[in-house]
Amino acid sequence: MKVLLIEDDRDAANYLIQALDEVGHVAHHAADGETGYAMASSMDYDVMIIDRMLPRRDGLSIIESLRAENNSTPALILSALGAVDDRVQGLRSGGDDYLTKPYAFSELLARIEVLARRASPAEGATTYQVGDLTLDRLSRQVAREGESISLQPREFRLLEYLMKHAGQVVTRTMLLENVWDYHFDPQTNVIDVHMSRLRTKIDKGKSKQLLQTIRGAGYMIRE
Repeated sequence: MKVLLIEDDRDAANYLIQALDEVGHVAHHAADGETGYAMASSMDYDVMIIDRMLPRRDGLSIIESLRAENNSTPALILSALGAVDDRVQGLRSGGDDYLTKPYAFSELLARIEVLARRASPAEGATTYQVGDLTLDRLSRQVAREGESISLQPREFRLLEYLMKHAGQVVTRTMLLENVWDYHFDPQTNVIDVHMSRLRTKIDKGKSKQLLQTIRGAGYMIRE
């Protein structure tokens, strides 16, 4: 997922950004309400995590303005204000969920994943299959010939993107923008390293090689 985090507490923001990255999601951060509102208005996100009390502009005002502009990106409100009236006010402002601080990251992650799924019915299938390789997006399980394959979060995201575009050439730029969220080529071998690891895990020892390098173009996964 591509997440917008609007949070003025730098330590709390750094923790969330790192935790989301470790499970394969990408987080953009804004440290104040005006910057957060500008980012939410100009870029597409799967879900927003918005602190309620922010400098320059409060979180509920951000959500109310976005809803008035027909921006329906799901919003999870984070707040130390946990009274019933506070939660009701947050939801009535256009928030989709409300989580009080302190919170457990596992609960926050589950909540934003549910919000993103609800907002993206067009995603359709929850599983992908290429030949004897299967990937389950919900359980995050990958298997080939019935044998489970253990992938790191970024490897899972990379394979998911490739399988979603099975039979199509996927360029380095597409991978950088959709798997790493880089909008430029950072001149690193990050793709090559991850692709090599992924190829080892899914193709090593198999008679049929599914992951292919298309010289001068990119990569493709196909039967």
